Amino acid sequence: MFGFFKANPVKKLRKEHDAKLEQAMYAQRNGDIRGYAMLTAEAESIWKEIESIESQ
Repeated sequence: MFGFFKANPVKKLRKEHDAKLEQAMYAQRNGDIRGYAMLTAEAESIWKEIESIESQ
């Protein structure tokens, strides 16, 4: 009945994913390729979490 009060975990994960991709973009622009790779890998793991939640 009050399901609309619950936080949407996918929405939170999408925000985190977008933030990681933005950080990765700035790292790449600054020439920090190692940091770019790490941030992109973190964004990819967050994306896999999103896909697993949405598939349920």
